[in-house]
Amino acid sequence: MNAPRLSDPLRLERDAPTWLSDVENPYLRGLYAPVRAETTAEDLEVIGEIPTDLCGAYMRNGPNQVYPPASKHHWFDGDGMVHTVAFKDGQASYRSRFVKTDHFKLNAAAGREQWPGYMGHPNPDAPPGAGSDGWLKDSANTDLIVHNGEVLALWYQAGVPVRIDPATGETLGPQTFGGQLQRQVSAHAKTDPATGEMFFFDYNTKPPYMTYHVVSPDGRMSTVEIDVPGPRLPHDMALSKNYAILHDLPLFWDPELLKTRGLHKVTFYEDIPSRFAVIPRYGSAEDVRWFEAEPGYIYHVTNAYEDGDWLIMEGCRVTDPCPDSQPGRGQYARMMAFLLLKARFHRWKFNLKTGETKEEWLDDRNAEFPTINMDVQGVPSRYSYHVSIPTDRETMVFDGLIKYDTRTGRSQSLRFEEGWYGSESPFAPRLNGSGEEDDGYLVSFVSNEAEGRSEIQVIDASDIEAGPVARVKLPVRVPAGFHSTWVPGSEMGWV
Repeated sequence: MNAPRLSDPLRLERDAPTWLSDVENPYLRGLYAPVRAETTAEDLEVIGEIPTDLCGAYMRNGPNQVYPPASKHHWFDGDGMVHTVAFKDGQASYRSRFVKTDHFKLNAAAGREQWPGYMGHPNPDAPPGAGSDGWLKDSANTDLIVHNGEVLALWYQAGVPVRIDPATGETLGPQTFGGQLQRQVSAHAKTDPATGEMFFFDYNTKPPYMTYHVVSPDGRMSTVEIDVPGPRLPHDMALSKNYAILHDLPLFWDPELLKTRGLHKVTFYEDIPSRFAVIPRYGSAEDVRWFEAEPGYIYHVTNAYEDGDWLIMEGCRVTDPCPDSQPGRGQYARMMAFLLLKARFHRWKFNLKTGETKEEWLDDRNAEFPTINMDVQGVPSRYSYHVSIPTDRETMVFDGLIKYDTRTGRSQSLRFEEGWYGSESPFAPRLNGSGEEDDGYLVSFVSNEAEGRSEIQVIDASDIEAGPVARVKLPVRVPAGFHSTWVPGSEMGWV
């Protein structure tokens, strides 16, 4: 096998930026340490064989802090970097590119970090910021969704989407939908591949506290105000064939501290029920119906679908919404406790006729970051693919994958090799496949913690216990990150 071809030999550098040498923050070291530069690599070494019916691009987003932080650093503060592996004709290539938001460009011009982080305080000398109250850096480092042949990079506190070329990973510019975007877009928007529509929400510390938006295939946007009692911190939403489900959950900033001192202290109010706003896809504020459930929090939804009078939503319910700070971790103790992310697979059922809510746990393992075959989004689905998260570590890692079969209640598990940790793993349909829901592959970045090596693993989704069918070695370390997407080759004109 030939040595990898890189666009710049200096990009083989595996060390993190020099300013990290004295940093003690665990989320700026080891698996989480940022890399110095963008990389392009082809002719990659493969163990096994890349399937020729795997055609498209696996893209994963995540934080990659460029400059020394201006305040206490939270893992969520890092500049966005998208790591892309393109598969075509049994070959693979790798690209990493910064998400060049307007804020990224302003930092580059200044040569320093200008915004405080999530654990900092508003800085009146910083340029105008983003987020639900307008003083953070919009890094677009959280999720990736496919919309109208482009990939949109989104940010966890709601920001301006950034258009990414899936073939090159390069930033194409902000997506404002022809200037119609007057607010911001949530971290987890939804797209419907069948209709070409995009659905999202926004939230804010000032009224209206939550809004719901639909973008039509021809780019027209509608907006509906959702009536919630005050500032909230929803992270995801759900979409079925006919409805959207928005979340009003009892984990949010202490309203008194927020109002009187501008402080952002996340608090769980266990005496307040979870509430879910069910709105027809193209409904109005008058069409919203509220359903109550047990107090809790949800970071990520798996799917939602309709079954007679019932609207069913599946996702990962957090088991400890407001954990105690980790002892001995000083200023990072609370951050580290929250980032361990303890959650289990869960189902909520809303009866559209009677207003009744039912819910149930589907598994007792700690698992999150669920993905599905996007062809079954919004309709009854059978399979979902989650990462398993060990609870005996100080930082969050993904040590394996779990495939759930909600029809039979069975599951399959794959544990990565000792010392190797993976990423969210989207489903990639097999080219010219059978049409079965699990006829395809899971793709994941997997990194060795001790050695700083990274690779791509390709796994047959119909039998994940068999392990990877191909392992693609990468010439650079890929830092741990957040969410991903699969861009089918048809979206890029490859098939």
